[in-house]
Amino acid sequence: MRIYTYPSKDARRRVQQIAERDLGFKKKDLLAVTRILEDVRKNGDAAVIRYARNFDAPKMTTKGLQATDIETKTAAKQVDRTFVRALNKAVRQIESFHRQQLPKSWIDTRRDGTLLGQVVHPVGVAGVYVPGAKGGTTPLVSSVLMGAIPARIAGVDQIVMATPSRKDGSIDPHLLVAAKKVGIDAVYKIGSAWTIGALAYGTRSIPRVDVIVGPGNMYVTLAKKIVSGTVGIDMIAGPSEILIIADDTADPVHLAADMLSQAEHDVLASSVLLTTSKDIAKATAQQVEMQLSQLSRQDIARASIQQFGTIVVVPDIKTAIDIANDFAPEHLELIVKEPFNLVGSLKNAGAVFLGPYTPEPVGDYIAGPNHVLPTAGTARFSSALSVETFIKKTSLIHYSPEAFQKDAADIMRLADIEGLDAHANAIKVRLKK
Repeated sequence: MRIYTYPSKDARRRVQQIAERDLGFKKKDLLAVTRILEDVRKNGDAAVIRYARNFDAPKMTTKGLQATDIETKTAAKQVDRTFVRALNKAVRQIESFHRQQLPKSWIDTRRDGTLLGQVVHPVGVAGVYVPGAKGGTTPLVSSVLMGAIPARIAGVDQIVMATPSRKDGSIDPHLLVAAKKVGIDAVYKIGSAWTIGALAYGTRSIPRVDVIVGPGNMYVTLAKKIVSGTVGIDMIAGPSEILIIADDTADPVHLAADMLSQAEHDVLASSVLLTTSKDIAKATAQQVEMQLSQLSRQDIARASIQQFGTIVVVPDIKTAIDIANDFAPEHLELIVKEPFNLVGSLKNAGAVFLGPYTPEPVGDYIAGPNHVLPTAGTARFSSALSVETFIKKTSLIHYSPEAFQKDAADIMRLADIEGLDAHANAIKVRLKK
């Protein structure tokens, strides 16, 4: 890995190149996904089954689209105790964190003659999308938990899950056990853009949902972008990214491992280290190369590091924080002597990991906060998937006759400025009484 020294032109250019990297959307991809969604909207199950047969399970049928109770019960016998123990702990801790997010309805009567308030309601149906990594051979259990748990805490009536099946039309038992544990009502064996269409528009077999959440590949992301507005979505997420701020107390072995933990996701994933120590920078670069050779996904990780990985030596921690705030990373690790002293200076990040024993995978699986986070700089204005993703807020307004008379003249004046006569008249006709 090349090491840059900030604030040289090369260092600025490299950081900017990574921050503004192309996420891979091309016009032909947008057109292809648009056609798929329109096909599903018009042809429902027939289109869904056709795509499923072409890309996932050649023998998929409408009858086999939904996982059965028998499959779920069988799955419970196919997973080991260590998995169940880890699953139970993750569920407890993710639930505990998300329960703190539950908003409450409220009413305010402090102004004489008025009642103002807000009523909180969950959406009716939520769809959780779970990607099918390596053709369904590596079950992304954490995606099940992060999507379904906040929906259940929000009080959603019906939660459905969709994930690509394996070639034989089955679902990995770990996914089915996790889905059962978190209260998912139905599991559908389909993936990619046509699944997003089915959830957004509904088919005879798949219910139309109100909100779709969960990560996915470029086609899933494009499909979510297109159907946004027809349904709610969590976010338009790009490839994963990590930015690490480290001082001379950091361990290069840890730093390299953490950079590679993101690089193995995707060739477009980014891994950036900002450090005040030249020695740490050199040692980390050596460790990245050594550890790469030990990874099962080393081809992906190597391509990611070469394209969007970098190490930058900065003059001080303040400079590193300024760069991080501009970058607005999905994951921000603080591996410095006093990490808590820096929290108040950090303004833009999806999640912040404090100290040498809080690597990003802690947040991915078990700590509690949601791992569906804003990417590509969107942490400047957006937040992690949460209970509020599945909630609607309705305003309440009541005026007594006395309160109405008190505000009437001001309302009419504002309506008059906007040239909206009918608005003003709706006030005037009540004053005549």
